[in-house]
Amino acid sequence: MTILVTGATGAVGRHVVAQLARRGADVRALVRDPGRADLPAGIAVVQGDLLDVDALRRALSGVSTLFLLNAVVADEFTQALIALNLAREAGVARVVYLSVIHSDRYVNVPHFAGKFGVERMIERMGFNATILRPAYFIGNDVTVRDVVLGHGVYPMPIGSKGLAMIDVRDVGEVAALELIRREHAPGPLPLDRINLVGPDPLTGEGVAAIWSEILGRPIAYGGDDTVAFERSLRTVMPGWLAFDMRLMAERFLAEGMLPEAGDLARLTGLLGRPLHTYRDFAAGIAAAA
Repeated sequence: MTILVTGATGAVGRHVVAQLARRGADVRALVRDPGRADLPAGIAVVQGDLLDVDALRRALSGVSTLFLLNAVVADEFTQALIALNLAREAGVARVVYLSVIHSDRYVNVPHFAGKFGVERMIERMGFNATILRPAYFIGNDVTVRDVVLGHGVYPMPIGSKGLAMIDVRDVGEVAALELIRREHAPGPLPLDRINLVGPDPLTGEGVAAIWSEILGRPIAYGGDDTVAFERSLRTVMPGWLAFDMRLMAERFLAEGMLPEAGDLARLTGLLGRPLHTYRDFAAGIAAAA
């Protein structure tokens, strides 16, 4: 019984693979460049990507459970549907899919709407599936480290409604637990959705306050200007993606990204430990500076 992990060398996938390996699972990883994969010993590697049909067929041969993670790219929806169709062709019945929280509510945000479309296809295609819906990744903020440390500003326009940011280590471990639960189940399990949220809904001012405390000097919140946010992002990413991120930020400002009743208790019960916090992340950045 083999679990195939796509996106295996990314921020989340790497933790999924490590957690599965730690638990003795038979893991196969789909990677673009095996020479740079740097995965744990014993992990079988197949070279390819989600648009390479021949490579996907090879990767899915003999697989019993699929972890489907695909990056935010212009053809993300197409990639996911190709993978699901080839999984069904290969006889794979069990899927754990990494979607996003509020995929059904942030309907105008392209990558949210695309992931919700994939969720619907997983249901309609009859997979035995868990759909993981993570909130904003704490680790995303490594991209603003230099602005925080060098200019004394937390620049992400996350607003005042609150974001239940989650650590990718927690995402990876929950994903591994769900993959193993489905892999070892004696029969089909019902479709399930799990919101992956952090312990503390955070606002822009609240995150700035954490940085101020950790660094021992004032860090200001940069405010809610999503137009300036898009303009800044366009210097480091394609225009379509910068606009997608702006639309997401506007939903942060309008309604936030908050847990539902029972989400935190469910996650701590699954993990058997507290969730990682933003303060942990900021302290680690400060210690390494």
